[in-house]
Amino acid sequence: MWDLVRPVTSALTALLLTTDGTSLAAKGRLLYRDDFRHGLGNWVVEAERPGRIGARNGVLDIDVPAGVTLWFRHELRGPVEIDYDVAAVSKGGSNDNVSDVNAFWMATDSRAPSGNVLDVRRSGAFADYDQLRAYYAGIGGNRNTTTRFRRYVGRKGDRPLLPRFDLSAPQYLLQPNKFYHIRLIADGSRIELWRDGVPIFRFHDPHPYAHGHFGLRTTWSHLRIRKFVVRT
Repeated sequence: MWDLVRPVTSALTALLLTTDGTSLAAKGRLLYRDDFRHGLGNWVVEAERPGRIGARNGVLDIDVPAGVTLWFRHELRGPVEIDYDVAAVSKGGSNDNVSDVNAFWMATDSRAPSGNVLDVRRSGAFADYDQLRAYYAGIGGNRNTTTRFRRYVGRKGDRPLLPRFDLSAPQYLLQPNKFYHIRLIADGSRIELWRDGVPIFRFHDPHPYAHGHFGLRTTWSHLRIRKFVVRT
């Protein structure tokens, strides 16, 4: 079932997520899972312009002409590992640009008294996220020319970027229609992004963000996501 997404949609009633810690004990205790067979109830959507976003047959399909963030409703507390598969679609659609497989994790918002990102209404435009305190990674950004990691510090107009976290070699970019396995880690001062079992970013944070929300992020692109799991 498709949902026509309007800018800054209202919140929906959260769904109960499946948990089965015993089956995944070897990889850590399972906290949350979304198999994308029951709609968008686990996500809050912030969309800059109308687009198509739907969850069906085990796949979250995001097909949008501008910026969009999907916040996972449940706040996370470290240590956590966030795993999912994602592909950038290229099949001739108007948004099939193979670009911007992006994510925020451990995100809070400096504008909210509680820090909770769900207490602030954002437009979906990228600049409206400057005041987050969060880790951010963008794989294949800027029309699949850059892959970057940032530690957001909660100040408007300030998106710190260290040179070693600004990559442009082909092995760090995206191939069309290929599912990649992404793992995001927040374990105390250890902050990492792995893709297909290979570390892309490793960051030691002496003042780590220990809690916050996860958000899928993209702009003018068509992504498919599956097998979303959070473990501790």
